[in-house]
Amino acid sequence: AKIGWKNHKQSVNNPYSQFQDEYTLEQIQSAPMVYEPLTKLQCCPTSDGAGAAILASEDFVRKHRLEGKAIEIAGMAMTTDLPSSFDEKSSIKLVGFDMSRKAAQRVYEQSGVGPEQLDVVELHDCFSCNELISYEALGLCPEGKAGEFVDSGAQTYGGKVVVNPSGGLISKGHPLGATGLAQCAELTWQLRGTAGKRQVEGAQFALQHNLGLGGAAVVTLYRKS
Repeated sequence: AKIGWKNHKQSVNNPYSQFQDEYTLEQIQSAPMVYEPLTKLQCCPTSDGAGAAILASEDFVRKHRLEGKAIEIAGMAMTTDLPSSFDEKSSIKLVGFDMSRKAAQRVYEQSGVGPEQLDVVELHDCFSCNELISYEALGLCPEGKAGEFVDSGAQTYGGKVVVNPSGGLISKGHPLGATGLAQCAELTWQLRGTAGKRQVEGAQFALQHNLGLGGAAVVTLYRKS
């Protein structure tokens, strides 16, 4: 419930968010039950949306003098379901823990940037429990410590790293095919310093996590150029 509360609170400052209302923790908990313990305000809504991005070479960026706007893709990896997703009869692994962890590990190796260096993260919080699982899969906290991570406020402003400043899928919305580009856009604005009231001050490194069951995970690390 604390994750749903955080994401709805953060979406108040996002003009592109489907929901822009702040709720109390009690309101999150007492919302209509979808599937215990998940209430409506801990689940992503049905959404429409569109996104676009421009990919450019370094030569193009220099030629058009876009150095001040360009954001570098420092690493990217896609993984699909692993044998362990099914062999161990774990619901956590079935919903993408292992493939998310593998993709994140590859990206950290590619970029030379570790999870402790991240300033801002947009991750696939289709449900609040998915965000909780993803903290550990992406290395934002040790395995088994996600609850403590949330309770300490480490995943929001003033903490260790700001997760889903856009409001995430839970509050910003989940337009399926456009979700990944919406995450990309948010992180680009954060690294450019143009995210307005939801700006993560001094952001240099950003991580994106996008997931599809049945099954693939894509993790991308961006850095300010």
